[in-house]
Amino acid sequence: MERGSFASYALVGVLSGLLSGVLILGAVSYLGFGQKTIEIVKPAEISGGGVNVEEEIIISAYDKVAPSVVHIASTVLTRNFFMEVVPREGVGSGVIVSPEGYILTNNHVIGNAKFIKVVLPDGSENDATLVGADPSTDLAVIKIAPTHTLKVAALGDSDALRVGMRAIAIGNPFRLDRTITVGVISALNRTLITDKGYIIVNVIQTDASINPGNSGGPLVNSRGEVIGINTAIFSPIQGSVGIGFAIPINTAKKVVKELIEKGSVSHPWLGISGTDLTEEISKALNLPVKEGVLIVKVVSGSPADKAGLRGGSKEIVVGRMQITAGGDVITSIDGRKVKAMVDISQHLSTRSVGEVIEIGFIRNEEQKSVALTIGERPQK
Repeated sequence: MERGSFASYALVGVLSGLLSGVLILGAVSYLGFGQKTIEIVKPAEISGGGVNVEEEIIISAYDKVAPSVVHIASTVLTRNFFMEVVPREGVGSGVIVSPEGYILTNNHVIGNAKFIKVVLPDGSENDATLVGADPSTDLAVIKIAPTHTLKVAALGDSDALRVGMRAIAIGNPFRLDRTITVGVISALNRTLITDKGYIIVNVIQTDASINPGNSGGPLVNSRGEVIGINTAIFSPIQGSVGIGFAIPINTAKKVVKELIEKGSVSHPWLGISGTDLTEEISKALNLPVKEGVLIVKVVSGSPADKAGLRGGSKEIVVGRMQITAGGDVITSIDGRKVKAMVDISQHLSTRSVGEVIEIGFIRNEEQKSVALTIGERPQK
């Protein structure tokens, strides 16, 4: 699998360079409108005229999925300057994935919420409960008690996507329910780093316009099948600039199943933290390789610890960086070359807890390998 490029997102905070503008969507209170009242005037219906084939495809896809898209309002209790408890509302989107009332959305849409309310396409409001959340994929499942038959979205196959395919985003940007925007799949196999430090691999990039409030809404193909869950945008202005990201629906399918069954998700785990090797670091440490992952720390009792891998033991300064040196350098996993931590994350995403993998590494300038049984990542 081709190693994707990095993008990092956060609710608050700025990183240097190109990564500085990637934002989680939809978790802010009223999204900068303050106390102003904005009246949205619906456009008049256009009578007469026809549509071309391209428009018919988009209309058909929208008609299939829009009845499954919901508006989510979450209330978090915070404290103000005077330490008084005050409610703060966030808004986002979700998609109905089960007739029993299960709804898929983003973890950051409902994270730490005291109350969750869902507005269905017919305008009815429903209280929702949290079934389970998975911060490492930024996905969550909530549930309502339906009073009538729900329209369930059809889920597609994100592994079959190709760059250039049509991408249709449906959601509730700026509280404008079931808004549609159209674009293409701009790239595949992107990598996002969450504000909690989790690495999300195989992310879909699209130029379909995505804005705050779209979080948790579906990214759809031409057949009206959900292919991803809109999650983040790259933007220095907190608005769409044509670079949006969605969690692949095949990732979401596994997460939804486990969250419904047990309320949590099992993720493969080695128990290491590391630094991507650079030519500068390699030269400073007199290493025989210029690419790989320098192990900084091995968690006691972890799979890596049991396999005998070693972390660093001394702090040194390389250029402007302070690194922990002396640890093993991982160079391969199951025979595949490792250039960075993302390579390890991507490979682990294809494996399961309990499986045995082979780790190639360098210790004291000598190439070695060891069999390692994958563990389950502890819940944070």
